[in-house]
Amino acid sequence: MSPSKQLTMREAIAAFVEDGATVALEGFTHLIPVAAGHELIRQRRRELTLVRMTPDIVFDQLVAAGVARKMIFSFTGNSSVGSLHAIRRAVERRDPRGLEIEEYSHYGLLARYLAGAANLPFYPVRSYAGGDLPAHNPRIAKVTSPYPASDGGVEEIYVVPPIRPDVAILHAQRADRAGNVQAWGILGPLQEIAFASARTIVVVEEIVEDEVIRADPNRTVIPGFVVDAVVECPRGAHPSYAQGYYDRDNDFYRSWPEISRDSAALDRWLCEWVYDLPDHAAYLEKLGPGYFDRLIPEPAMSQPVDYGCA
Repeated sequence: MSPSKQLTMREAIAAFVEDGATVALEGFTHLIPVAAGHELIRQRRRELTLVRMTPDIVFDQLVAAGVARKMIFSFTGNSSVGSLHAIRRAVERRDPRGLEIEEYSHYGLLARYLAGAANLPFYPVRSYAGGDLPAHNPRIAKVTSPYPASDGGVEEIYVVPPIRPDVAILHAQRADRAGNVQAWGILGPLQEIAFASARTIVVVEEIVEDEVIRADPNRTVIPGFVVDAVVECPRGAHPSYAQGYYDRDNDFYRSWPEISRDSAALDRWLCEWVYDLPDHAAYLEKLGPGYFDRLIPEPAMSQPVDYGCA
């Protein structure tokens, strides 16, 4: 049996995330590691470079709490609901401090993850041709292809550099204690970022026995050998969702612009919901009994698969 990598959230963040680190908190609308973000705030991490394809509410909270120095991203916003006012204040007015930004297209940032995971010096991205992002991001460069173009001429193509975060913090549905992680639904770049990063913390809805993971091997998207810590944290993606466990809390997302528009109100929210609480279990207790009743998804079972052999 493989040794256990199970830690508490407090232990995992304390052990692997240092001030000044580059930290990727991924989750493509689904499986967003919100509870881990709150623990970064609670432990008062500083000067982090935060990476995510689609920064939303938890990044607004991290910026408001003074955790971030820089943000590398490909889209930012409150998921079609409104603005992220803490991020806007930091970028537009340096209020209360500045936030450096480095922007890519979705595929451009995915390409950076792919290059990091495969240990490549760069990754080609044809779709930047004709766009204006290269004029605003000097890290998007051009190289001459060593192969002739289809018309026999010389071709130049845009490329992006690899990204190799110091720490990846990811959320998934389940894992065993050795860190073999299973996820389903919208996966985003979970696997790529796990392989690209120097350290990987995976937060899961539940830790299950080895037999559960071994019985369904094709659902294992991150193998244990690239995972440094696995944290059991039920409902740790709220207000985002975990497919099959709870739905997206749209009421929470709709309420956020009013909170974040006023920096004093946002500071009060952080005190009440993050700083004054010891952990995510206390956050759930504060939400109250029955809060998730309206977020219980209708069952939609997958057909079983016979893995038998002759």
